[in-house]
Amino acid sequence: MIRRLLYAWVLMFVVFPVTLRADEGMWIPLLIEKYNIRLMQEKGFKLSAEDIYSVNKACMKDAVLKFGSGCTGEIISGDGLLITNHHCGRSMVQSHSSLENDYLSKGFWAMSKKEELANPGLSVTILKRMEDVTDRVLSGTSDRMETSERDRIIATNIARLVSEATSGNSYKASIRPFYMGNQYFLFVDEVFTDVRLVGAPPVTIGNFGSETDNWIWPRHTGDFSLFRIYAGKDNKPADYSPDNEPYKPAYFFPISLKGVKEGDFTMVFGYPGTTYEYVPSYHIKMLRDYINPKLIDIRTRKIDIMEAAMESDPLIRIQYFVKKSGIANAWKKWQGELLGLKKMNTVGEKEQYEQKFTAWVNNNKERSAKYGQILPDYKEVYDSYGELRLVNDYTSEVLSDVESFRLAKNVRALAELYTNNASEETIENLRTAILSSAETTFKNYNADTDRKLFAAVMEMYGSNLDNKWLAPAYTRLKAETKGDFVASAEKIYSSSVFTSETRFNDFVKKFNKSSVKKIERDWIYSIAASASDMITTSVTPGLQELNSRIQQLNRVYMSAQMEFESDRMFYPDANSTLRVAYGNIAGYKAKDAVNYEFVTTLDGIIEKDNPEVFDYDVPDKLKELYIDKDYGRYATEEGKIPVCFIATNHTTGGNSGSPVIDSNGYLIGVNFDRAWEGVASDMDFNPEQSRNISLDIRYALFIIDKFAGAGYLLDEMKIIE
Repeated sequence: MIRRLLYAWVLMFVVFPVTLRADEGMWIPLLIEKYNIRLMQEKGFKLSAEDIYSVNKACMKDAVLKFGSGCTGEIISGDGLLITNHHCGRSMVQSHSSLENDYLSKGFWAMSKKEELANPGLSVTILKRMEDVTDRVLSGTSDRMETSERDRIIATNIARLVSEATSGNSYKASIRPFYMGNQYFLFVDEVFTDVRLVGAPPVTIGNFGSETDNWIWPRHTGDFSLFRIYAGKDNKPADYSPDNEPYKPAYFFPISLKGVKEGDFTMVFGYPGTTYEYVPSYHIKMLRDYINPKLIDIRTRKIDIMEAAMESDPLIRIQYFVKKSGIANAWKKWQGELLGLKKMNTVGEKEQYEQKFTAWVNNNKERSAKYGQILPDYKEVYDSYGELRLVNDYTSEVLSDVESFRLAKNVRALAELYTNNASEETIENLRTAILSSAETTFKNYNADTDRKLFAAVMEMYGSNLDNKWLAPAYTRLKAETKGDFVASAEKIYSSSVFTSETRFNDFVKKFNKSSVKKIERDWIYSIAASASDMITTSVTPGLQELNSRIQQLNRVYMSAQMEFESDRMFYPDANSTLRVAYGNIAGYKAKDAVNYEFVTTLDGIIEKDNPEVFDYDVPDKLKELYIDKDYGRYATEEGKIPVCFIATNHTTGGNSGSPVIDSNGYLIGVNFDRAWEGVASDMDFNPEQSRNISLDIRYALFIIDKFAGAGYLLDEMKIIE
């Protein structure tokens, strides 16, 4: 059914317009020629689909990369120089920072390739090709067979296709489902692991406004950092070596200094993470009413503790800056989503849609037999799923961000090796890995802050979950201490092996079979292990079963929706694969009497300057450049330095760092955020207010050249005046 519908869309698209809200969609690059190029060109795009994606010639896809595991980046020089967001690269900046070399606060700029810093564990992934393999993945399956058997056949087919795609080469391959499992694409990638830090502005530029401004327009954030890809002498991926050479890409983006104006075409090319555009109303209600409010509350408590600690000590600010920002990003997004879902009446709109869908289904006996039970089955599943999902997610929140719990988890893995009589070599390898990981953990650890986090999450854990879902060890601690977690935390942190680097390292080095029983008396270990066991035995099996049922329902419901709305152009939900979104530069009306323009400037940064607030303390050098109007070639015709702009492109998490491209295929910006009023676009795209926020590339070049004095980097770029 799905393939017949896809081919029908192609014919329909050629003959007459389809129903789609303006600029909505995250489109598959391979299919741009079939579905999108005409609309893109009508909006102003001057190139062809093959300039975006091709396997026969160098094109834009060769310059777009997945940065790490959750961001996008783009190559901007023939020597493998790439630009991404500051918030995507700052964990690497933080890892190189200390009180003596505080690169987070002061920025980092390599003034030659020899000064670029290696980043173990960081990789970038570049797509070589993608292919529709639906027929081969689904070969041997039918809608009538048991789900487990169908899944087994699909897994076997996928394994064979991946093996074929990687045979005789050094590529990586994966196959991802689209349209909720109705279609499958193969992705063949090249993964580079020698990626070095080149430059990053101080956080008072790269994270200007911090969480106060996060998800909010107008923005004045210079959210960028620079890295360089290195390869072996054959230009292929290679582990780090001083002998490696800058990667020579098939393509890199020219950079335009011409700027943007209202109505200009823009395209975002990147790796959006996850969206849920086609789920039933039950899913939205679960998140809106049950899950997200509780997750927001516990993260609020964590953030308050971390921010107070960061204000008290410059070292703690370095240690907790990245952790706090990571917690706060989703925390604030969830709040914006709740407001957006309410404003757009998303649940009500979906319920109305479901009523119309049900009437359409019941109007035909064949459809009724095929689709009649979808919505009732959804309701039954979500009645159980919501509770288990909350327990799983909330317990995860309790155990994460408290470093002592993280250390305990690692030691438990070591204990299990002894219990299972693993080989001495296996044990020693894990012991070495744990000690190495602990070095990084304790570098970014403050015992007093961790203790306060422990006490806070222990209190909230017992208050927000039913007693039957609480870890037995936690229940014992609560009973013994009469719920006084502040006092118990003081005692626990004074002696636990997980709260002192010296105690921890000494314990792990001497860990043996007799240590397995001994460590169980440590409250931190006991609670972490007990909570993990409770989830594994009492929650995970039920969640897996319900998730399987939901996935099966999703696949059928997606197919049914496409049949129900045969005149609608469906795009697949985001799933961390390469996508194209396109739109135009545009401001928007935020609320009554509040109309936002599409661009911000350096003037706004100076207006927000407040030396008493770390996040708004504008660097002296930037203020001097502003006073002297020392803008070089980066100013607008009006003599302003542009900072950020907004457009109507449909983006989500994972698009951070994505190139924003103009009608000529030139880089004009780096995507980094969305506007608050439209942040619910992961579930409900609002064309009037859904806006992606991008760094104007001219501001990045201005900072590199005039602020940092690293203008030599511009010499390797292709800059269009």
